[in-house]
Amino acid sequence: MTVNMTKGQAISLQKNDGGSLTAVRMGLGWQAAPRRGLFGTRTREVDLDASAVLFADKQPVDVVFFRHLVSDDGSVKHTGDNLVGGVGQGGDDEAILVDLARVPVHIDQIVFTVNSFTGQTFQEVQNAFCRLVDESNGDELARYTLAGGGAYTAQIMAKVHRTGPGWTMTALGTPANGRTFQDLMPAILPHL
Repeated sequence: MTVNMTKGQAISLQKNDGGSLTAVRMGLGWQAAPRRGLFGTRTREVDLDASAVLFADKQPVDVVFFRHLVSDDGSVKHTGDNLVGGVGQGGDDEAILVDLARVPVHIDQIVFTVNSFTGQTFQEVQNAFCRLVDESNGDELARYTLAGGGAYTAQIMAKVHRTGPGWTMTALGTPANGRTFQDLMPAILPHL
């Protein structure tokens, strides 16, 4: 059963049978919004990029993004860069796989960001979402939908963080500006 999350909402990543999830996929999807012009409606391709920043005690220690597809320890993997979005018409355009069982114990938070590499604002994007999927069975666990666009070029979407023996996902949905995850670090830090 999917939980449609709202900004700031947190959900435990415990399975219904009491066990913990071992592997999750954070999927990102989007489409370019049609724009009305002199000669009708048209769309301009938008290149959004998903990144995962791994933190240990509020310090960034690794990152997974389109230029570094696998974390140094191998527990987090990016499936590859999508330059236009909307390919799946509602499916994941980019995804980051997290093997929670393999994440080193010193990593206590993983923050997922989305940024417009080409610099378009979210006013030019529609149907943007991130979702968390149980990789063992493909079940969608949670979905956070970006609503309303906005005059910013990035979003701190969500984080997974350790809570006792398991993990919790929190929808952040914080707008920011930047073309890369490095540009977003000042906006990420208050959420740790």
